[in-house]
Amino acid sequence: MKNRDDKRKDVESLHQELEQIQHLFVAGFQKLRVQQDFELRKAIRAAGGRYRVVKNNLAEKASEGTKAEKQLQGLVGMTSLAYTQTDPVALAKALTTYAKFNPTFTFKAGMVEGRAIDIGAIQELASLPSREEMLAKLLYLIQAPAQRLVSALAGVGRNLAVVVDQGCKENKFSS
Repeated sequence: MKNRDDKRKDVESLHQELEQIQHLFVAGFQKLRVQQDFELRKAIRAAGGRYRVVKNNLAEKASEGTKAEKQLQGLVGMTSLAYTQTDPVALAKALTTYAKFNPTFTFKAGMVEGRAIDIGAIQELASLPSREEMLAKLLYLIQAPAQRLVSALAGVGRNLAVVVDQGCKENKFSS
């Protein structure tokens, strides 16, 4: 059992992390085996996130004055936090994929870009393409007109060269 000073340090550490994060998923879990917990943590790390199991009352105290205060009030049961500063879509995908194969892992609340989202929105977020995919599609859309213009200009020059070459071969330009 932790003493009061250790609990206070834990609350302060969690409070500092909660002040900095923009994307948070609050989850519940029951009866996870060590291997299942290892797989969950590995998936979260691969998505660029962090994972932390918390006591409900300490999480409630640590969240006071942060953006995550609303999501961490009145929690019951076993609670864990998955959070990231980078891509919330990748983390949501990792968590929902894990939840499909481990039904004891459930979502309680979420926060994306500092705003609260409901459990249904977490599923919708997970169905979005990743940030990299969206940037690649945007880049393609931006480049496509330029590629067409270059092809058209190259075609005009090529056609002109063919006409001039044909004219030279047939001595149409000599006087």
